[in-house]
Amino acid sequence: MAENITIAAVASRKDRRDFMGLLWQLYRHDPNWIPPLRGNQEELVGFKKHPFHDDAEVRCFIARNNGAICGRIVAIVNHAHNRRYSEKRGFFGFFEAIDNSAVAKGLFKAAEDWLREKGMTDIRGPVNPSLNYEVGLLIEGFDSPPTFMMTYNPPYYEPLITACGYEKIEDLFAFDADVSMLPTLDPKLQFVVEEVKRRFRVNVRPMNTKKFAEEVNLFLDIYNKSLVGTWGFVPLSAGEVKHMSQSLKHLLVPELTTIVEVDGKPVGAGLGLLDFNPLIKKINGRLFPLGFLTLLFKKHTIKRIRLMSTNVLPEWQKWGLGLVALERMQPAALDFGITHGEFSWVLESNHLSRKTLERGGARRAKTYRIFDKKLIP
Repeated sequence: MAENITIAAVASRKDRRDFMGLLWQLYRHDPNWIPPLRGNQEELVGFKKHPFHDDAEVRCFIARNNGAICGRIVAIVNHAHNRRYSEKRGFFGFFEAIDNSAVAKGLFKAAEDWLREKGMTDIRGPVNPSLNYEVGLLIEGFDSPPTFMMTYNPPYYEPLITACGYEKIEDLFAFDADVSMLPTLDPKLQFVVEEVKRRFRVNVRPMNTKKFAEEVNLFLDIYNKSLVGTWGFVPLSAGEVKHMSQSLKHLLVPELTTIVEVDGKPVGAGLGLLDFNPLIKKINGRLFPLGFLTLLFKKHTIKRIRLMSTNVLPEWQKWGLGLVALERMQPAALDFGITHGEFSWVLESNHLSRKTLERGGARRAKTYRIFDKKLIP
């Protein structure tokens, strides 16, 4: 049958079902794919209410070939980003497609045309839907599943995207480590930890379970303030902080978190998030009616942790307090039964963090890429 590819904006309930269901069609034979939490992804693409969309506009597109769903993309205008950087930059995210250049080109053209109509002059992605959520296209490390809240895609996506005129702007890395490496860590790193403790009145503690909502908000506040100089970063809005804190409090294990205080003032925080992906695969991305019980009551079976954030306020970042946060979590992770950890993600341009991890013996396991393109009228 001859190809008859059509691209259209998502407009109906059937379109939404097809947009979401495409993933299960594309990845049905891929053992490393992890389904998304369906409700969460429906929020992030704009099918359900989410505070990200209070200051953003999105348009979802789907591709069909002879009526059958074969691709999707979301075009995004993040007003907070454009105010912060004085840009007119659009974004793309949630791209999925069969290995067909005509499908990919049609989807990107639709997204780019819509962004031009919105006055955008550049486009960047993939972001799902911003750097504070899932970000980047996997380009190296297809031999294993992703960890929680990290992206995954087939190898053919990169040539599809570059054929549409996109070029690399930044890479992100995921570093892998296992507990057997702990006795062989660079002694210079331990010296840094001890020197910080000697110079300052440092106190480290896990999040207080009796004030857990307040503590999660504290962590997110430090997160926002600590990343002000990070490439592409836009702080979470107050609405996003509230929404994320409500989500995290059900997922966090307090012992795998750290608040770093100097003279009684919180100046840093570390977050180790259990890799829920094996459990999410078991429930096929469905939290209801009973899937959420699997996540809550089977989390003790998880042996992998994603060390997704060690954030320190800017005025304290040169002192190695991030290492102090990690040191406190080490024995707690061992007690929990963790055997592996992933540090993700780390910007290619973040030379300090990269060198620290490499000196500590961590292995670069996966590479993710962000692309840019000029939107020529």
